[in-house]
Order: sequence, then C-alpha cells, then structure tokens
Amino acid sequence: MSLPSNVVVLPATNQLKGLYSIIRDRDTPRSDFIFYSDRIIRLLVEEGLNQLPVTPHNVTTPTGQTYEGVKFQGKICGVSIMRAGESMEQGLRDCCRSVRIGKILIQRDEETAQPKLFYDKLPEDISQRYVFLLDPMLATGGSASMAVDVLISRGVPEERIYFLNLIASPEGIKTFSAKFPKLTIITGVVDEGLNEERFIVPGLGDFGDRYYCI
Repeated sequence: MSLPSNVVVLPATNQLKGLYSIIRDRDTPRSDFIFYSDRIIRLLVEEGLNQLPVTPHNVTTPTGQTYEGVKFQGKICGVSIMRAGESMEQGLRDCCRSVRIGKILIQRDEETAQPKLFYDKLPEDISQRYVFLLDPMLATGGSASMAVDVLISRGVPEERIYFLNLIASPEGIKTFSAKFPKLTIITGVVDEGLNEERFIVPGLGDFGDRYYCI
C-alpha cells in the first residue's frame, strides 16, 4: 500500500526480519519474546529520536579541532498507553537519561464497545515537550486516537507527537493518519490487515499477554 507522508517504517533489513520472525512465532518462550521485542523497541526509539528537529552545535575535540555537529531542540517525554505500552518505557529510558514518562489507561466500555479513558497521569509541562506515544500495536487505532485527543487537550501540538509501535495495520494507519495528519507514526512493519476479531494478521497475537503473562 502507499503510505501517508507522516508514516515512517523501519528499513526491512535481514536483521529486523529475523527479530520479527522470533516474536511472531507462537512457540517462542516468553523470555525470548521479551528480549527480541526489546531490541525492536530500541530501534523504534532511535528512529523516533532521528525524527526530532536539531540545531547546529559545534564542539572542540581533544585534538583541538572543531567538529560541526548538532543538538536536539527542546525536551522530550514518553507517554505509554497501559498496559502493553509500558513494555516500551525501558527502551526509551535506555536512550534518554532521566526521561519523564506519563501514562494513559484506555479500556473498552462494555456498554458501548467504544474506547473509554479511565486514567491519565502526565508531566505538568507536557505541552512544552515532544511526546513519544508508546503502544506496541496499531490495529483499529481507537485507543491511540483517544490518547492523542488527551495529549492535544493538554496543550501538546499535534506535530510534536510521535507514535511508536512495533506492528501496524493498513486500516489503523489510514484512519489514524487521516485524523492526525501532523503527527508522525513510526512503526516497525505494516502487516496485511485485520481479521474478523479486529486482530492484526499475520501479527503476533496479544502483545501484552505475551510480554507480561505467558
């Protein structure tokens, strides 16, 4: 499929395909699932950092020479969509010292079958930061859309939101990027689509269950 301009997909290297082959395998034990998922999460965080704006910054090396480099503009924070999104927090901490991380809990309303906000705790100055929104799977995009609505209501500009996920569906990307054309989606791979139960296929099953429970 042709992807919207605000979608970034990690390069499909043999290394990345190998990592996905492991975490997609239903017979992969939990310890291996966690280890190799964490490797992909680290790659997603690094790509997210690569998308942030920079300014020129010169430094002097130990040889007395000037190196013309760059430095990041502004501050960042992470916001995980509980519970599966919490699995991505350590990958962000590994790359960014003392990074602040907020949380949003969105669950399905049993009466309406629609996503409902149950809890959020966000940094007080979040409107001044670039936000990495963390959720491993972009299926229908319902929960993620509500999470972005919460961020925008707290003053975060849409263009400062970067949504990181390991696997996305074409349907989720289409719906999500149409609603929020100014934010950036960073995903590891775009799968074939959704099945009747609204699970991503071929997918990897329930990420949260496999990471925390099985």
